[in-house]
Amino acid sequence: MDFAQDGPAWPHSTRSRLVEAAGLRWHVQAWPRPAGAVHDVLLLHGTGASTHSWRDVAPRLAEKMGVWALDLPGHAFSSPAPQRAGSLPGMAAGVRTLLHALGAAPDWIVGHSAGAAIAVQMALDDARGLRGIVSLNGALVPLDGAHFAFFSPLARMLALNPLVPRVVAWQGTHGGLVSRLLDSTGSVLDGDGQALYRQLVSDPAHVQGALAMMARWDLHALEARLGSLTVPLHLVTGSRDATVPPADAMRVRARVRGASWTSLPGLGHLAHEEQPAEASRTILALIED
Repeated sequence: MDFAQDGPAWPHSTRSRLVEAAGLRWHVQAWPRPAGAVHDVLLLHGTGASTHSWRDVAPRLAEKMGVWALDLPGHAFSSPAPQRAGSLPGMAAGVRTLLHALGAAPDWIVGHSAGAAIAVQMALDDARGLRGIVSLNGALVPLDGAHFAFFSPLARMLALNPLVPRVVAWQGTHGGLVSRLLDSTGSVLDGDGQALYRQLVSDPAHVQGALAMMARWDLHALEARLGSLTVPLHLVTGSRDATVPPADAMRVRARVRGASWTSLPGLGHLAHEEQPAEASRTILALIED
């Protein structure tokens, strides 16, 4: 997406800036730490989303702590990553380099879906200064089922076809693709939320970035290392999540000593966009406990 053209109308655009780090251009939004506050939190969105997914959560958290949010490589206003940098370890390393360039040292990370996997990978690689992670409907273990074995190869094939992002983007503009995708999450978004996803999916570069991320993703190695996590992990799941089964949180909890679990009844995969006030209260309670 073109920040000069689309950025001014993006949620919280006055908080935005473009930053060069790790060989990429990143779109970053920041809220300074309030006087007397002690925490800074990093918000990491999931595959196919952007900073917009935190539009109603970030300001609520910012009343109590400093907040950083970013577009992952290839998403919205951030430039795409080369192949190695687009893997899970590569993205974790890229985010860490970006934080260093910003002079930011968040002591908490809140990750949604794939963003939670990046948060855990960062903690496994270097947990210094990190007090905890909140995983919101986190995609932390490989999905069960034989058909999921074809997921990464299929995404890889689609990502390599230059016509696919343009076809998907056309469907995002003229078809019912976005409505079907959102319905498949188990969440119900308002008109503004649907319009923002429609704008994202209508951009071929964003679609390409999401497909490339899925093609390079491998959660088997992450799952094997979960038992080595040394910072508190708080698992928050929407009971109606149709993208990442809530039962997966139990698989993670069994591997991570001391991990906690909180359920958000009646909410789907995009729980923080459906009910941002409830999601924010839950996050704040975990961080301030």
